[in-house]
Amino acid sequence: MTGRARGRDQPAAPTAPSLLEVRNLTTHIRMRQSTVEAVGGISFSIRPGETVGLVGESGSGKSVTALSLMQLLPPNGAVVDGSVVLDGRDLIQCSEAQLRRIRGNEVAMVFQDPMTALNPTMTIGNQIAEPLRIHRGASRREAMDRAAEILTMVGMPRPLERLNAYPHQLSGGLRQRVMIAIALSCEPKLLIADEPTTALDVTIQSQILSLLDELRQRLHMGLLLITHDMGVIAGRADRVLVMYAGRIVEAGETSTLFHRMRHPYTQALLESMPDLETDRSQALYSIPGSPPTLAPPPEACRFAPRCRYAQPRCRLEDPPTLDGETGHPYACFFPVAGPVLPATTPTEAEAASPVPSSTPPPREAAPAVAVAAPAAEVDEAEPPLLVLDEVVKEFPIGKGLLRRQAGSIKAVSGVSLEIARGETFGLVGESGCGKTTLGRLMVAAEPLTSGSIQFAGVDMSRLRGRALRRARRDVQLMFQDPYSSLDPRMRISSTLREPLQAQQIGNRAQQDARIRELLRQVGLAPTAVDLHPHEFSGGQRQRIGFARALTLEPKLVIADEPVSALDVSIQAQVLNVLRSLQEQHDLTYVIISHDLSVVRYLADRIGVMYLGKLVEIGPAAEIYDGPAHPYTAGLLAAVPLPDPERERAKSAAPVEGELPSPADPPSGCRFRTRCPLAQDICAQVEPPLRPFGIPQHTAACHFPLRPPLAAGWSGGSGQPSG
Repeated sequence: MTGRARGRDQPAAPTAPSLLEVRNLTTHIRMRQSTVEAVGGISFSIRPGETVGLVGESGSGKSVTALSLMQLLPPNGAVVDGSVVLDGRDLIQCSEAQLRRIRGNEVAMVFQDPMTALNPTMTIGNQIAEPLRIHRGASRREAMDRAAEILTMVGMPRPLERLNAYPHQLSGGLRQRVMIAIALSCEPKLLIADEPTTALDVTIQSQILSLLDELRQRLHMGLLLITHDMGVIAGRADRVLVMYAGRIVEAGETSTLFHRMRHPYTQALLESMPDLETDRSQALYSIPGSPPTLAPPPEACRFAPRCRYAQPRCRLEDPPTLDGETGHPYACFFPVAGPVLPATTPTEAEAASPVPSSTPPPREAAPAVAVAAPAAEVDEAEPPLLVLDEVVKEFPIGKGLLRRQAGSIKAVSGVSLEIARGETFGLVGESGCGKTTLGRLMVAAEPLTSGSIQFAGVDMSRLRGRALRRARRDVQLMFQDPYSSLDPRMRISSTLREPLQAQQIGNRAQQDARIRELLRQVGLAPTAVDLHPHEFSGGQRQRIGFARALTLEPKLVIADEPVSALDVSIQAQVLNVLRSLQEQHDLTYVIISHDLSVVRYLADRIGVMYLGKLVEIGPAAEIYDGPAHPYTAGLLAAVPLPDPERERAKSAAPVEGELPSPADPPSGCRFRTRCPLAQDICAQVEPPLRPFGIPQHTAACHFPLRPPLAAGWSGGSGQPSG
């Protein structure tokens, strides 16, 4: 191994003057009985007009780094060493009065959750105008005019109307645009975006990332893009910093880092991500263990306990930062040589020796959790487990003091669907399209407006009282947010025992045995029974939610966004558990998600939902290889790819605009207001579902992207005219 050793405070010199220079930044968080080194001596720079990506798992120190740059640390946090030089001025040495003049003016931040960052008592216009009045001395009229101009610049629909709106009246994507507008109101030199697209739909995520990229170029500002998703920064960042346990373990140009990474942690992050081409027969690689506690930090390599290539030296010494090639520093004694090759497996000799840097690293021989092969073709002679027939769900809109009905939210509109026993059905679409409502209808958590839902031949909508409670044993819902769905006052033993007691199953000893078995199946230690939800990580809480769903041995599990806000490494663990337990318990799944990569990995069939209707249904491979509906194609095109070249080759955001109101959906085809192929007939006639390619693949479109299977199709030629 060759390489030039370099101190952590000596990053590669940029080719142009830097806007931001961070040197040996060290941040401590004081706890009651210890001090956590949240950031440990990191150095990097950002040039004007450059995007630098900062990636890593939750707890790696990314957000604390951002808060350290802005000097917005909590009262128990402090920068204890280093410098943060912005355009020639060290922010660490500035007084609080000086920092107030700099924040929002020269450097601004887009926070992860816009709903908690925005003031719920102030209108959007006033929140955007506030920094203009403080920093630029603008009058109220001037500030509001500028606010409208900025909202137009960030692509806000009907910007003049939005000035008087409040945050709760906007969708997640629009709230994020407001956050960006506030940050850009004074045209800062540096913008810090901390997880700006977490939990957003892929279409909205694509729009937000394209917007940030466009504004960065227009304003020639530096951008620090913080995320745990390698696909997000693949086509957006010029350089990437990989952070682990408070340290930058690797840095380099984006293409170099993705194709010739040197640190095993970078390699593992990429390998953990499912994409549209992931082999469903293989388990996802998941990084074992969890990041180390940093109170105090380990004296040896911080990644060694989780590294599949670690040697005794790694557990004794802290590796220096090496520079194998100019501008590509990494901190590892035994570097890898690029991504894992899918077909490689380690021999015993390779597993016992250091990995040479000149050869591709081996894949781990066996995953931590056994994963079954994808389900075989469904036996058509067996009746379906779940049948939805013209299901409709509308929520009334109240008006006035007496809350008289003034309309209705058309959440689900005439959905018909069959799901076979043992199948995994993926339900995808943007937020607000009705996916979660449909899932709640499947478990009889909401009454139907019309239609019917039959489970194992029984009409669930007709059941009441004890009969309904008994039927619900076989149909369970796994919630999107495990923290809010678990009672914070109850220990895990009580949480898992509750459904057994409600259904009067077993005595105390039998219930204890069932709880221990559930924890074993989802990969949690027996000691978890005595802990409360807040004592677990996000991935562990999701496993607890899954264990609770399995408590009554159901036949069908509805998993609503099971991995939407998890790190890629934790996401891989949960997905592997889902696949493994499906085989063990002969489960049928409905996976609700906006992440098409996750659904592609899990699902046998997929249904694409838009504004309360299913617009395309079919086998996963058929839909992903040849979508018929423009909306499906737009969703697929918006999926971030962990490949810089392919991601940058994409055009603008594939699905523009925002979802129409479900209280007043468009006439005819509901997607027509956002469809690039829409014509007059789309506004007049609602397209029916018709087969494409094979009878099991159906889509509802007048001008589909592929010719229909049936002949004599009226209502269009199959191709857009003009």
